[in-house]
Amino acid sequence: MSTPLKTPDPHHVPLLTAATLPDYIKQRAASRTGLSVEERRAVVDANALSFPTDATIEIAAVEAGGVPCEWQISPDADARKCLLYFHGGGYVFGSPTSHRHLTSHLAQRANTRCLSVDYRLAPENPFPAAVEDAVTAYRWLLDEGVSAQDIALGGDSAGGGLAVALMLQAREDGLPLPGAAVLFCPWTDMACNRPSYTSRASIDPSITQAGILESANAYMNGAPADTPLASPVYADLSGLPPCLVQVGEREVLVDDARDLVTSMRRSGTTAELEVWDGMVHVWHALHPVLEEGRQAVQRAADFLRTQMST
Repeated sequence: MSTPLKTPDPHHVPLLTAATLPDYIKQRAASRTGLSVEERRAVVDANALSFPTDATIEIAAVEAGGVPCEWQISPDADARKCLLYFHGGGYVFGSPTSHRHLTSHLAQRANTRCLSVDYRLAPENPFPAAVEDAVTAYRWLLDEGVSAQDIALGGDSAGGGLAVALMLQAREDGLPLPGAAVLFCPWTDMACNRPSYTSRASIDPSITQAGILESANAYMNGAPADTPLASPVYADLSGLPPCLVQVGEREVLVDDARDLVTSMRRSGTTAELEVWDGMVHVWHALHPVLEEGRQAVQRAADFLRTQMST
């Protein structure tokens, strides 16, 4: 039985509803306007202050084949199982710190350890640096003796696309594939021109086409936007493990998610799509103050428990 929502300290983020969520997100987005990359990264990492991690979670830094990562382990976690998670942030922002409250909570609900990957960011390290780090971390887990079936991938936004890219590269390299993947609002097309960029432009409070194109250009650094390991919606998605994709109905990335799932299903991969009414980009991160956030994380955790028990 989960505990009631309560306002976290020290910033007193208000309890949110579907009705108040868009204005709150708009205010947060406006507060970041005009910041440098370094300043934006600091603001994003401050999520760790706004939404503290459960005090029972053990946090430990680790080098996974040379890639900095963070273990997040709850007291009752099944030591045999691991959630390998890739944070969002447009490949430019974000870290295990910024997403710790989300990743640790998802892993705790799924009764698994979490290894959160601090992959290299653009523009300093453009594509394919993030994919290389993802594959290295995955290989490290396998070398540590973790069964591929006992590894699940997770990722939000850019991290969702990166999780798919990892599966594609692992398949190409002949590695055993993970048991499952949960993708929150995955960004899967660096061209950033799918129809929902127009149809949702007036109701998405956090992402604009111009803004996300900046991140895409920083990441791609001149590489073609339809490169499959950067834009997996263009890839052959056959043979992948079962995937759960959740996306908000208000966000411009809704077609990235829909088209990814359509392509997965066409390729024979089992994929579930959930489009959540009234929700915005990665509303899961607001689970401490938003009931729909808690519900979505729990749904993802239930999916992982089911898939990883087979």
